[in-house]
Amino acid sequence: MTDDLFKAAQHGDLDYFKNPEIPLNTSYEKSGDTALHIAARCGHAALVEHLLLSGADVEKSNLDGKRPLHEAAQASQLKCVQILLQFGAQVDSLKRADWTPLMLACTKDSIEVIQQLLKSGANVSLKNKDGWTPFHIACREGHLGIVRLLYDHNNTVMNTASKNGRTPLHTAGQ
Repeated sequence: MTDDLFKAAQHGDLDYFKNPEIPLNTSYEKSGDTALHIAARCGHAALVEHLLLSGADVEKSNLDGKRPLHEAAQASQLKCVQILLQFGAQVDSLKRADWTPLMLACTKDSIEVIQQLLKSGANVSLKNKDGWTPFHIACREGHLGIVRLLYDHNNTVMNTASKNGRTPLHTAGQ
């Protein structure tokens, strides 16, 4: 049954999850992912909403410390990000190594996801274990539109330095 659950989540099989006997918060042994993590990463918005309405834990972490919002943000799944936030997902939750959903979103070129996270109160000044902010990450990735968006949101991000003294300018174009 467990393998079927995770396959159904991966394929967005809403009918499978209409059975009230399905254990929604069961974790996949190797990753710790739940059906909600998988559905959010794969962009199955209708399934994400159904799982949340049925009692799935919006804040359950996998073995990497990622919550469903981390997965949706990193996979550039805007609709899933919006639904998770509507259901109370913490916008600045930290995964292992202290990465927020905003930081993970800055590794991709999905300005809409970043706009949604900022609109929901994401903190652009938070740093990961190496002292990198989302602005450092956007500069490293070379996403000029995202760099501008973050700067316009809070221009003090330009003046940050990582633990080894690297500024966002140092990371640009790496």
